[in-house]
Amino acid sequence: MAKRTRTANSAGRRMKRTDRYAQRSARNWSGAFFLWLQAIVSIILMIVILMLNMLPMKYLALAAMILLFLWCITFTTQSVRKKRGTSGKVYSFLITCVLLMGAYYIAETNNMIAAITGGNTRVDKMAVAVMAEDSAETIEDAMGYNFGVQFQQGGDNIQTAVTELQEELGTELTVTECGSVQDQAAELFAGNVGAIIYNEAYTDLMNDAVEGFADNTRIIYEMDIRTEISVGGGSDDSLTKEPFTVYISGIDTYGEVSETSRSDVNIIAVVNPTTHQILLITTPRDSYVPLYGPDVDQGALDKLTHAGVYGIETSMETLGALYETDINYYVRLNFTSLIDIVDILGGVDVYSEYEFTTSQDSGLVMDVQEGMNHFNGEQALAFSRERHNLDDGDNQRGRNQQAVITAMLKKVISPTMLLRAGSLMDQVSKDVEMNVTQDQLNALIRKQLGTNAKWSIQSVDLTGTGAQDYCYSASDQLLYVMYPDETELENIIALTNIVEEGGTLPEAESLN
Repeated sequence: MAKRTRTANSAGRRMKRTDRYAQRSARNWSGAFFLWLQAIVSIILMIVILMLNMLPMKYLALAAMILLFLWCITFTTQSVRKKRGTSGKVYSFLITCVLLMGAYYIAETNNMIAAITGGNTRVDKMAVAVMAEDSAETIEDAMGYNFGVQFQQGGDNIQTAVTELQEELGTELTVTECGSVQDQAAELFAGNVGAIIYNEAYTDLMNDAVEGFADNTRIIYEMDIRTEISVGGGSDDSLTKEPFTVYISGIDTYGEVSETSRSDVNIIAVVNPTTHQILLITTPRDSYVPLYGPDVDQGALDKLTHAGVYGIETSMETLGALYETDINYYVRLNFTSLIDIVDILGGVDVYSEYEFTTSQDSGLVMDVQEGMNHFNGEQALAFSRERHNLDDGDNQRGRNQQAVITAMLKKVISPTMLLRAGSLMDQVSKDVEMNVTQDQLNALIRKQLGTNAKWSIQSVDLTGTGAQDYCYSASDQLLYVMYPDETELENIIALTNIVEEGGTLPEAESLN
């Protein structure tokens, strides 16, 4: 009996030892799993950071050291210590989750930059319109109509639209050539043509010529024509070495940011990356200036806002000639962009030089106080668009737009933006387009992170005298224009030269 008892006890001890070995083996296996998992995720994160190509070498080295240090903690808890408890595994799991999240957001940053950079196309939205009471519902219903066309303004796009329509319908169109877009509208209203083919960017020109054009016509067909823009250039690090000029265009549409349209906001940023100075130049939309570009008569006088309907390259060449500088880069955003981005920023604090109430034309009636105002997106847009209730009209509107841009820049570079980085990146990728390449932008950000340079900014605006005159885009109409003040123009050109030549601006405000 005693012998059987000893045998049973011995077997029990062997079973306990086996259980301990099994538990130790399971702990070893799970510890090794977390070690390898954290190592793999750390390597993935470093690869993503390297692909982003924004961090200076010292930050890359620091990131690698931090990742190695975090892994060493896990190694110590799971391989060196005899007791490999669950606390080390929980630590490794949490660190791995954080690293995965970091890799995801860095990859999203890279995708956002890729989405907004390298823009080299413009979109012309072509339309076929009939009178509102016309029975035609589709382009097929209007096959036998006489179509009014014009080839004086954007003629290549009109010809492309006619050709594509003929191919789609399988028949030749009957067309009547008009002298201008205004003549097209008049011919349609007079019943001399059954439909017109035109660029929707010219709608406001037609509204100015024929009262009620937009309200009394109906679009039955639309097509997009995409054209490559041949502006920009420079090496990958050119923005970090040489002064450059960027055209900031705020177009008056709520649709696709690449769409051709009148430019309501016309701001030039002259940037010197070595002296860290920025000169913001606002040119009122009604400025009466010579147009230059691929689709206009060179030197023809027109309102600046009309340059936008011929493509952003026309606006860039026109402003470059006006201020005697080369403009190779652009940033384009529409009204939707401003609302969304300001809201994601949590609103902006904007300084107003005057107290006033915005009008209904601005999109929102609200009271603006002299001094600092906190605006959400819709309020910031109304503040930026208002001109009727300002004593200096369009000139003051330009200064207000500069104030909003400055407020947005200050908010974007603040540390609190890290909390909204994901949402901001997602929205910016939808609402902003620029022809700066991703490598150029990465190089500029990398230099800023490496030097932590303090930037200064000065804002100026072109002033002038209001009058009425004939414009290239509306040759038979007297329209309100602003004749630029020649003395002020020369002063702005001088300030531009100061920035480009590495001098110091006289009245600059720090962005930091």
